[in-house]
Amino acid sequence: MRAFDLTPLYRSTIGFDRLGTLLDSLGTFDGEAPSYPPYNIERVGENEYRISMAVAGFGEGDLDIELKENTLTIRGEKNTETESRDKTFLHRGIASRSFERRFQLADHVVVKSASLEHGLLHVDLVREIPEAKKTRSIPISTKTGETAKVIDSKAAA
Repeated sequence: MRAFDLTPLYRSTIGFDRLGTLLDSLGTFDGEAPSYPPYNIERVGENEYRISMAVAGFGEGDLDIELKENTLTIRGEKNTETESRDKTFLHRGIASRSFERRFQLADHVVVKSASLEHGLLHVDLVREIPEAKKTRSIPISTKTGETAKVIDSKAAA
């Protein structure tokens, strides 16, 4: 029997925790996901998430973060031609190629902030559920002066 790995789908969705767990339980699929740049998705709190992406060599001006219709797109583009003219490399191991990474966000997940420190781009997300969609508790009241009605007077054994 062939197994399917849905990890690429699971790791690019944020806020679909139950859906991701369900898809993970279905099996594995041998598909090759893009691997540059490497990133982590962490659950920081009950409704808070953080994407940490390794973008060594990229500055704030080289990165672009865009949110459109529940799709978070992070692009990096570095002009290497001007840098290459000024320097002669004996070995070039730090990748500076352009990239575009997309993440599908669940409903009500918004970008709270983005920061770049020590070669890591951190994008903080939070799920803000509107008051109308939150679960409410409805208090039960009895009429004053009335005693509670007994439906069955037999004691449970």
